[in-house]
Formats: sequence, structure tokens, C-alpha cells
Amino acid sequence: MTNANRSFGQGAAGFGRYVGASYGDFVIGDYMTEAVFPSLLHQDPRYFRRATGSGWSRLGYAVGQIFWTHRDSGGTQFNYSELLGNSAAVAISNAYYADNRTASDAVSRLGMQLGVDMAANVLKEFWPDLRRRFQRHQRHVDTNP
Repeated sequence: MTNANRSFGQGAAGFGRYVGASYGDFVIGDYMTEAVFPSLLHQDPRYFRRATGSGWSRLGYAVGQIFWTHRDSGGTQFNYSELLGNSAAVAISNAYYADNRTASDAVSRLGMQLGVDMAANVLKEFWPDLRRRFQRHQRHVDTNP
């Protein structure tokens, strides 16, 4: 719509190329951060809910899981899989983003992906509580005509 990446072109064809590239970013990023690097580095990429404590402590825990993860052998360590996997995905995506191959664009995409992963962790942490609250409210509304 804004023609931010002119190499994709305009119209439906350009939009299709943009959607394909975005989907490629998503798949490559997930594959690298949740399969390739965790296997090589013996890290567990899963997010484990805390579900207890204050909202602020749980929020800090969810955000912190981007930087700290569980090892296969137990304990925690720096989340190299997250950083290296997303960095590799950004580097690979430079092959099909012809107009945006600068270092600042790559750092921006890396930061955006880490932010998306942080938001996903926050959602995983709090969604069961929110769903329970909304379902309780919905049942109450349904029973009172």
C-alpha cells in the first residue's frame, strides 16, 4: 500500500510477493529459532508459563525468556538460539529483499522479530488468565436474558 519495498511492485502481484516474503520470514525464523539452533546448542526453545506471582513479575519473566532459556541438561543459559536463529533468518531474508539490504534495515528487522517473540511470550503467559476471565463473563451474560 505504501510501496515501501519497490522491488515487489504494485497491485495484486506486488502484494502477493510481499505476502510470500513475509511468510518466508516467519517460516525461516521459526525453523531457525525453534529447530536448527536449539538442536545444535542443546537448548529448549519452548516457553514455560510461570502462572504465579504478581503481574509485573510474570511480565518480566515472559520478556526475560527471550534472553534466558532452559538447557537440555537442566538449568538455564543465555538464549543463543533466539538471537542466532533470528539473526540467521534476517541474513537469509536479505536475499529476497532487494531494496532493503542495509545494516540498519537488518538490525531493524532483527529488533522487530525479537519484539514479536517477546509479545508472543507475554501472550502465552497471560492468555489463559484472560480467556478464563472472558469466558466467565460470557457465561454470566448468557445465563441472564
